[in-house]
Amino acid sequence: MLPRIYDGSGKPAPERVTLTAGKLTMEFEAGMLRYLRLGSHEIVRGIYAAVRDHNWGTIPAELRDVNMDIRADSFAISFTSDHQQGDIHFAWRGTITGTADSTVQFTFDGEALTGFKRNRIGFCVLHPMDVAGKAVAVEHVNGATEQGAFPQMISPHQPYFDIRALTHEVIPGVRAEVRMEGDTFEMEDQRNWTDASFKTYCTPLGLPYPAQIDAGTTVSQSITVRLIGDVANVEVNESAPMLHLDPNAAKPLPPIGLCAASHDEPPTDREWERLKALNLAHIRVDWAGTITHGSKEETDARGVFFRAAQHTELEIVVHLGSDPLQDADHYSHFAEAHQLFMRRWLVYGEKGSSWGRIAAAIDRLKADYICPVGTGTDGYFTQLNRNRPVGFQPDVIAYSVNPQVHAFDNASLIETLAALETTVATARSFAPDAQIAVTPITFKIRHNPDATAADAPTPSGQLPRRVDPRQMSLFGAGWTLGALASLALAGADSVTFYETTGWLGVMERESGSPLPDLFPSIPGGVFPMYHVFADAGEFAGGQVMSFASSHPLRFSGLALRSGSRQRLLVANHTQERQTVTITGISGAWTLKSMDEHTAIHAMRDPEVYRAAPGQPVTAGAEGLAIDLLPYAVVRLDQETGS
Repeated sequence: MLPRIYDGSGKPAPERVTLTAGKLTMEFEAGMLRYLRLGSHEIVRGIYAAVRDHNWGTIPAELRDVNMDIRADSFAISFTSDHQQGDIHFAWRGTITGTADSTVQFTFDGEALTGFKRNRIGFCVLHPMDVAGKAVAVEHVNGATEQGAFPQMISPHQPYFDIRALTHEVIPGVRAEVRMEGDTFEMEDQRNWTDASFKTYCTPLGLPYPAQIDAGTTVSQSITVRLIGDVANVEVNESAPMLHLDPNAAKPLPPIGLCAASHDEPPTDREWERLKALNLAHIRVDWAGTITHGSKEETDARGVFFRAAQHTELEIVVHLGSDPLQDADHYSHFAEAHQLFMRRWLVYGEKGSSWGRIAAAIDRLKADYICPVGTGTDGYFTQLNRNRPVGFQPDVIAYSVNPQVHAFDNASLIETLAALETTVATARSFAPDAQIAVTPITFKIRHNPDATAADAPTPSGQLPRRVDPRQMSLFGAGWTLGALASLALAGADSVTFYETTGWLGVMERESGSPLPDLFPSIPGGVFPMYHVFADAGEFAGGQVMSFASSHPLRFSGLALRSGSRQRLLVANHTQERQTVTITGISGAWTLKSMDEHTAIHAMRDPEVYRAAPGQPVTAGAEGLAIDLLPYAVVRLDQETGS
C-alpha cells in the first residue's frame, strides 16, 4: 500500500506499457492508447472507448483477458472491457495492433447485455491542443474532402461534422491520417471543458438522446492511424527534464480567493487565523433567492457575510429568480444595510434567462455600488462560450472550471492545466475590456448543467459526488500550483479556488473527515495545497514569471517575484522520483520539500513547518538540479543579489 498522502487513494498508478510501431511510440494504459508520437511530436493524445449513460455519466470499465505480444517495432494487444453499473451492462472486445510500417489499428466489438438508455457508446479520438491553428484535411462520410484548420481560440460549437478521416502535417513532408469506421463521427473542442484536446467522437449530437439500446445489440468500430510520407530519417529523441526561468516574461499575480464553506460549521478562530495567513484577496459567498427581513435565513446569511467580511473583501454571487430587478434591489439593500465590503458582484440568471434581464439587474446593482459587477456562467466555460453576453459590456466576465468532466485519472487531470490558459485567451477575445474572473476552480463538478435527470442520492458510506480525496493530497497541491501558474501567465484578473474548510476546502475541520477511511485527512490540520496558497499569498501584489517545463505532464512550476524576493515552486505530477534541472537561475537559494517524509508535519503543524529554515543550495553555470520525490512540491527562495 502506497502512502495515502500521494493522491488520497493509497493505490499505485495504473500500469502503463510503452509500445512501438515503426517510428511511432505510444503508451497502453487501462484499455486506452495514450500519447501517440513521432519522435517528440505528439500526433494523437488518446484513443479510447466510452459507455455513457443518459446523464453523460461514464460507466466504469473492468478489464480482463488481457493478452500482449510486444516486440521491438510492433505489437498486438487484446482484452475484454466490461462496463456494469445499476441496470447497465455492456461489454466489448478490444484489439490493438501496431506494425513496423508505422500503422496502428484499434478495433471495438461490443454487445449490450442488458437494455438501457445511453447517450454514447464507442470510440473517441483526442488530438492534442498543440495542433490548434494547424491545417487539417477532413474527409467526410460521403467521400468529399474539406480543407480546414483546428481552431485557434476555443470553438463554441463543433468545428467539423460527418467525419470519416482527419489528416494533418506532423513535420515537413510527413502527415498523419486518423481514419474512423463503424459510425458517423464529429469533432468538439474539448478546451471548452478544460480538456487539452480536440475530441472526435461517434454518434452525432444532432441525433436524439438519450436513446434506448436493447439487450443483444452489437456495436463494431475501428480507428486506424497511419503516417503518409518519408519517415526513414526521423530521429526519436527524449529531451532532458528541465524547467527554464525567464524573468523578462512576467504577468501580475492575480488576486486569489476561496469560497465560503458549504457545510454547516463556521470557521473557528484558529481556522480564521490560518486563513488570514494566506493573504486572501476575497471570499466568495453564493446567494440564491430573497431573504425576508427578520427571518432565520437573514440571520444565517448575515452571519456568513459578517464572518467573511471581518477578514477580507467579498465576492458575492447572486442567483436571480423570476424577478431579477426585485432580487437585485433586495441584495443591494441587504449589503448596504450590513455594510459589506465588496470585491465584486457576480450576477447569474436562471437557465434560459435573457441577457437583457441580467443586464437590467447589473445596472441596478451598479447604481448602488462602485465595485465591479459582472456575469458569465456558474457552469462549464462552454456555457459562456456558446452564450456570450450581447447588448452590454459587464465589468467582469466570470466562469468556473473543473478538470473532471470527461476523464478522472491523475494523468488526465494534469493534462487540463495547459487548457486553462486558453479559456482566458478566448474570454478575452470576446470581452476585451472586461476583467476575467475564474471562479470557482474545483476538483470535481459542483452541478451538471447538461443533466437530463436528477442524480441519485449518495449511498450511505460513499463520498458525495463533489468530493475527491485528492483534495487533501500532494497531488492536489501540485495540480493547484499548475492551475495558478497557467491562469496567472494567461492574464486572468482574479481566481477563486475551492472552499475555506472541510473536504472541499484547504484545511480539515476540527471535527475531522466524516468518512476518514475514504477521505483520510488530519482533524484540525491543513491540506498540502494550503501551503501552495500560503507561498503564493506571501507574494500578493507581485508577479508570476515564465517557468517553462520540458515535460509539463510530468512536472511544472510557479515562479513568483516581489521586490528583491524570488520564489520558485516545482511540483512532481507523477508517482515516480525525478531529477529536474532548473535553468535561468544563479547564486544561493534555500530549498524546502513537501513530500512523503514531510507532508504530515506540514499538515499537522503548518505554522511550525513554515517557520523552519530551508536547506542552502547553489545554482551553478548550468543551473540547479533538484530531486523530486513522488508528488513532491519543492520551494526555492532567493533574495536578489544573494
